[in-house]
Amino acid sequence: MSRGTRQAPPRAAAMLEALRGLGYSTGAGLADIVDNSVSAGAREVRIAFKWAGPDSRISILDDGRGMSDEELESAMTLGDKSPLEERDASDLGRFGMGLKTASFSQCRRLTVSTVKDGAEACLRWDLDELAKDPSGGWLLFEGAAAGSEEFARLDGASHGTLVLWEVLDRIVTPGYDADDFLVLADAVEAHLGMVFHRMLEGPRARLRLSINGRPVAPWDPFMSGHPAKPWNSPIAKSSMASGQIAVECHVLPHKDKLTDAEFQGAAGPNGWNAQQGFYVYRNERLLVAGGWLGLGQGRAWNREEAYRLARIRLDIPNTADAAWKIDIRKSIARPPVALRSLLTKLAEDTRERARKVFAFRGSPAAPRGASPVEMAWRVERTKAGTRYRIDEKHPAVASALEASGDNGALIRAMLKVVEATVPIQRIWLDTAEGKDTPRTAFEGEPPESVVEVLEALYEDMTGRLNMSGAAAKKRLLATEPFQNYPALVSALPDES
Repeated sequence: MSRGTRQAPPRAAAMLEALRGLGYSTGAGLADIVDNSVSAGAREVRIAFKWAGPDSRISILDDGRGMSDEELESAMTLGDKSPLEERDASDLGRFGMGLKTASFSQCRRLTVSTVKDGAEACLRWDLDELAKDPSGGWLLFEGAAAGSEEFARLDGASHGTLVLWEVLDRIVTPGYDADDFLVLADAVEAHLGMVFHRMLEGPRARLRLSINGRPVAPWDPFMSGHPAKPWNSPIAKSSMASGQIAVECHVLPHKDKLTDAEFQGAAGPNGWNAQQGFYVYRNERLLVAGGWLGLGQGRAWNREEAYRLARIRLDIPNTADAAWKIDIRKSIARPPVALRSLLTKLAEDTRERARKVFAFRGSPAAPRGASPVEMAWRVERTKAGTRYRIDEKHPAVASALEASGDNGALIRAMLKVVEATVPIQRIWLDTAEGKDTPRTAFEGEPPESVVEVLEALYEDMTGRLNMSGAAAKKRLLATEPFQNYPALVSALPDES
């Protein structure tokens, strides 16, 4: 029996057509091209969307160091570099496939022009031309396609690279028009502003990025420095064989603490619910934008409304790609087993803090050293399920019961009816459909309504209970929901 070997090279056209199905969005594909520009030392990248119906094109021009003819041929060759090769610590690539796979996912003709040390080079992949070649060979064409020469020029630059996408068959489909192209450009702008926000931020930004001449604004998922932000953790670090990671946990402000513009902006490209969870970065480039990385106790956590304010920044080195199972599109990461316990613990704490801010609409906690806020409702968790009970020790409830005399049983019966008829399912549905917790605690009520209730309780405390005015005010400031109205409590008349 023969044990020889055979050469089994793939047919170029068939292989490249297959690679088109890797699942890149246009934004993800362009992010891969920008990665190459950053790795080449570019400080500025200009993206242009040019509408011309079926002849529309997208170009990416950078001011990086450029490539020699030999380097360009290597960059245009599929699999020319192994992902196992050691890379520069600042390199954003890994597989040596991004330029080609990202481009082919959107277009049928890829042209790359480059200048290095004044020497120009230009190579092109053309899937339509390859399909005509009966040999199935890997034909890499020199120069731009006929009629496209003017779009592939670098206009006298001494260094830099231009990537040109033409025949955008995965974008310009039947019925697609100029307005759709503009909408796509806006979506790409939002995506790139998120992916590269750490490179674009601040007066010393390392990258300038524009689309059709308009600067791409960075989108910070963590609302860094916002005065209403309730919490973020110190940076936790952990070392592994593949390198050191750094984790910083954040809880964002409740909607009630933000302006409408701030709330809409903080939602991100995909909306509040989708953007919760981990943000995985490599060399300040965002790989994963939200989600819980398959973590959870017993079963993997889902994205849920109650945790939408939780976002966790996670930095990994580019030496950890294999350990984290980074995919070719740089959109999926899976934490190593050795880190799952640590990350789960950090995420559990962040999720619980975020849930409390979401549930209590960002109400301030009791000041340090003060008594805990007395809540009107308490939660009973048993094997039979969870129940919500009115706390009879709450000052308003206790005062009514103590002053009721012979009517105490009737008031307690009324409280039981309220407890038994809390519309849990309706509240849950309204929260899910409205993407927000229902308004509570006098929210939206005029101040007079709050003052009316405050005065009644204050009078009972200083009269029947013989409390001093200062003691009564202190009690009210530690009582739900009056802890939210310190100015109204302070304005109550002094009693001795």
